[in-house]
Amino acid sequence: MGLLAEIVDVPMLGYPYMQRAYLAAVCVAVIGPLVGTFLVHREISMISDTLAHTAFAGVAVGLFLNATFELSLSPLLTAFVVAVVTALLVELLVEHAGAYTDTSLAIVLTGGFAVGSILITATGGGIAVGIDAYLFGSLATVSKGDVGRLVFMCFFVGGLVTLAYRPLLYVTFDATAARAVRLGVRRYKRLMVVLTALVVVSAMQIMGVILVAAMLVVPVATAALVARSFKHSILLAILAAEFAAIAGVTLSYVYGIAAGGSIVVAAIAVYTVVLIVRKLPADASLRALNPSNRRQAGRSRDVLEADGGDEQQ
Repeated sequence: MGLLAEIVDVPMLGYPYMQRAYLAAVCVAVIGPLVGTFLVHREISMISDTLAHTAFAGVAVGLFLNATFELSLSPLLTAFVVAVVTALLVELLVEHAGAYTDTSLAIVLTGGFAVGSILITATGGGIAVGIDAYLFGSLATVSKGDVGRLVFMCFFVGGLVTLAYRPLLYVTFDATAARAVRLGVRRYKRLMVVLTALVVVSAMQIMGVILVAAMLVVPVATAALVARSFKHSILLAILAAEFAAIAGVTLSYVYGIAAGGSIVVAAIAVYTVVLIVRKLPADASLRALNPSNRRQAGRSRDVLEADGGDEQQ
C-alpha cells in the first residue's frame, strides 16, 4: 500500500494505521457476508444483532474482572465465550421453552445489554472509557495483533464454510429434508452459531458492537436483489461489503467520522442504489418511454395484422 500511495499520490495509504484499518475492514467484509448469507436465508439474521449486544456484555465482564480482581483477561476472549453461550441459550429457549425465535432473541439481546450496563456502573464507571472503543469502533485501536486475528479468521471461517458448505446449504433451505437424510442438523446449526460469534467478536473493534451486525445483513440483502444462485449471492455480498468497507474507511479518514458508521452508511447506500436500479426496468411507464420498446411494439402489431390476428385490447 506504501507503493500504491506513491503511485496514486494519496498520502493516507502510506500511513501504517490506515493500512491496518483498510486490511481489517477488508477482512470483515469477507467473513461478515460469508456467514451472514446463511443467516439471512434461514431468516435468523437478528441473531447477529443479539450476539453483538451480548458480546458487549462479554467485554464488560472481561473489563470488570480485570478491574476487580487485577486479572489480565482479554475482553475479546470473554466476549467470544459469552456470545457462544448466548447463541446456545437462544436455541434452548426456542426448542424447550416454546418461545418464538424473535421473542427469544429480544429477551437475550436486552438481557445481555442490561448485564453489560450493570457491570459498567458496578465499578463506578471506571471501565466505561475502556469499553467505548468496543461500542462504537475505532480506527486508532486496530493493532497489528487485531489485523493478524482478522486475517486468520478469514482463512479459518472461509475454510470451515467451504468444508461444510453442502450440509450448511441443506440445513439452511430444508432442515426437514436434511434430517431425513440423517444430516446432523443440530450440529450444523451450532457450527453456524459459533461462526457468527467469531465474526461478531472479531469485527467489534473496527465496527463497534452497535453496528457490527449490519455487515452480516446489509450486503447480503443487496446481493439477494440480483443474485442468480446461492453461491452467486455470497460472491456479490462480499463484493458489496468490500466496496462499502473501503469507501467507509476512506470517508472516516477524510471527514474525521466514525469508521463503523461510515461503513454501514456506505453499505446501505449500495443497497439503495441496487434496489432503485433493479426497480426501474419494472416500471411500465419507463418501458413505454423507451424508443426501442415502442418500435418493438409497432413491429408486433404489424406481425399480428399481417398474420390475420387480432390485437388484444
